[in-house]
Amino acid sequence: MEWFRIRTSTLLMRVAVDEIVYVKADGNYCDLVLINGRQRKMTFQLHHFEDNFRLLKCADMFIRVGRSLIVNRQYVQVIDLIDQTIVFGGKHLTREPVQQHPFANRPDRNKEAATGRDIYVVKVARDALKQLKEQLENMKGGETL
Repeated sequence: MEWFRIRTSTLLMRVAVDEIVYVKADGNYCDLVLINGRQRKMTFQLHHFEDNFRLLKCADMFIRVGRSLIVNRQYVQVIDLIDQTIVFGGKHLTREPVQQHPFANRPDRNKEAATGRDIYVVKVARDALKQLKEQLENMKGGETL
């Protein structure tokens, strides 16, 4: 297991790399979101995380999406260009209430996603989503129908 270390003058935080779901920019800060549902506001800009993720052995696990988001590709389940969202999921993620999920009231969407099981949903600009979709489609390791 590889660890990602975050150091400040008053903090040392170690996070297992495979526990990071995404990092989202918030001005001069970033929200680090983990699989256990915890979020940590960090006093770094997004480029700090991007630069440090590149130093990891598993650097290809993280993908920059637009100006404000870095995602762990192993948790990306749905890229929805219509709703402009990324749905993150996996057996280790914590649950999100059903009423907050955008697919909950849409019969044309995946009913399993609508159950609210083990997911996070993040709004993203359409162009950034298109780029992420293309990157993931071109990666090895999965069949496309």
